[in-house]
Amino acid sequence: MAINPHEVELQIEEIVLRDFVGGDRHQIRAAIQQELTRLLTEQGIPPSLMAEGSIARLDGGSFDVAPDATPEVIGTQIARSIYGGVGG
Repeated sequence: MAINPHEVELQIEEIVLRDFVGGDRHQIRAAIQQELTRLLTEQGIPPSLMAEGSIARLDGGSFDVAPDATPEVIGTQIARSIYGGVGG
């Protein structure tokens, strides 16, 4: 069995979401976690996360959200913005 020599612990202390319903935050958070895990597993760990230390602030940019988007879709979009922001 091959052992992956790279292990990354990603801790997001705060995500600022404006104009979202507060009750959706748990579903959005779960979708962010699931999509980030998928991206890191399938597309690899960006070099910026391979160095020890932390990223003090990351601007994930912005994206359009359809009026009828589910919290899961919103969380997936956020995760993709985060992954892109760290160089993925």
